[in-house]
Amino acid sequence: MISASAQPGRRTKYVLFDVDGTLIDAVGNQRRVWATWAERYGLEPDEVYRVALRTRPMETFAQVAADRDPHECLAVLHALEDEDVRSGSYAAFDGAAQLLHGLPADSWALVTSNYEHRVRGRFVRTGLPVPGLIVDAAAVAEGKPSPVPYLQAAAQLGADPSDCLVIEDAPSGVQSGLRAGMTVWNVNTAAAVDGVHRHFASLREAVPHILDFASGSAGTAAA
Repeated sequence: MISASAQPGRRTKYVLFDVDGTLIDAVGNQRRVWATWAERYGLEPDEVYRVALRTRPMETFAQVAADRDPHECLAVLHALEDEDVRSGSYAAFDGAAQLLHGLPADSWALVTSNYEHRVRGRFVRTGLPVPGLIVDAAAVAEGKPSPVPYLQAAAQLGADPSDCLVIEDAPSGVQSGLRAGMTVWNVNTAAAVDGVHRHFASLREAVPHILDFASGSAGTAAA
């Protein structure tokens, strides 16, 4: 367990971040990886990507390539993703570095549907600091929108869910955080995802408010 050093007189607050689309702009990378994967199987890339946005890979394969061996499909996808981490172009969203460097090291974590080695590779590429805790796809039996990933992160941090702020861009992640009983803020979308407590069109706009939450000086979580 990672223990946070609470300041006297207040409860420690924790911030749990999604990665792709929230801290790192990886949409183009994801689209290219899925397009290459689809072409290898003679499938229409745009249709495959539309399904992949809504489902985990094994569920995607069941919908778009039901006649193929799903384990082979997954192996091909993983190889393409690993190559993309090594050679693809990545950028952190504006404000990400300032935000992560401004948070106490033991008060935040990453909760991602990706795998830890890829997340670490992307963080190295973008110069972002890596937290002590990353809950990845291999760490949980159920992925987002299940509450399991965020609840596991809270448990490992020794945090009560009510003291956790989730930062997400995607509906599945928002639902995961809400079902975990946490405060959920939505960033990097033109319109608010249903159910969020606050919405920011960009991560940059959210930075001072997230830092206020972490310091315990934030007001209401509602917009």
